[in-house]
Amino acid sequence: MLKIRFKDNKYNAVWLVEPKITIGRSATNALVIDDPIAGDVHIEVLVDNENLILNNLLPAIPVMVNDVKVISSCELKPDDQITIGAVELIVIDPKRESKSLAEDTSNNTELRGAKNTGWSLKANHAALANRVFPLKELMVIGRANDCDISLAAAHLSRRHAQLQVVDGMLFVKDLGSANGTFLNGQQVTEARVRRGDELRFDALTFGVMGPADDLAKTSVRKLSDKTPDSKPEPKSAEKASARVQRPVPPTRASSPHPKAGKAAEGGNKGRLGLIFLGILAVVVITALIFTRK
Repeated sequence: MLKIRFKDNKYNAVWLVEPKITIGRSATNALVIDDPIAGDVHIEVLVDNENLILNNLLPAIPVMVNDVKVISSCELKPDDQITIGAVELIVIDPKRESKSLAEDTSNNTELRGAKNTGWSLKANHAALANRVFPLKELMVIGRANDCDISLAAAHLSRRHAQLQVVDGMLFVKDLGSANGTFLNGQQVTEARVRRGDELRFDALTFGVMGPADDLAKTSVRKLSDKTPDSKPEPKSAEKASARVQRPVPPTRASSPHPKAGKAAEGGNKGRLGLIFLGILAVVVITALIFTRK
């Protein structure tokens, strides 16, 4: 599928979808041009796959295609240039242009002289192919060619809204647009924008990418400060180790007392004496018996 865009703006193209698109000053056109010589609906481009026919709807005001005057109609091909007054358009094949877009961004309106603020808008619209627009400290978005972010959208105002970064914070301000500026679905005149919010200008929606909020940063620091307290005290671990490794003293059974040994020896001698006296008594009694006979 082919596209058409302003010659000096490589990032704001309109798909040439079947059966046709129109070009002119009216906001109802698929591609809106701002030139006093152009009519409200000046051109229509008939689309049949990649076969394009340009029809000049106002023959009294000629249209130039590759520097050739077209009063009625002509065939269009990729890289053809169309001129109406001071406006220059070009037909492009996205497949062939993708490499050159990546290599050459020096003439890109959105990126010229850009200072890295850390903020950017990511398009959520298929026509913008999820492009990311880095934001400078002060930028204007709209349909006019002199806007910092110039988008050829039918219902976008010429100067639709202002985006400004102040002390690292992003703010959006509606510039009296016809169809409004919306932050997370709510229409706003001026508001602060945070990372993760959704901005909508007319039907074009963008996701907001940027630095984390200061409150979120503070919370992270507090959590990290508390981390060392959660470590166990080494002294308690040493004490526990000391309790486990303390040697066990020997029991009394393993080392008998000297006095106990002496008492045992005395008891043995007493038993032997009684046995001896018993034997002696038996002998004496036996002798007396035999003497009497």
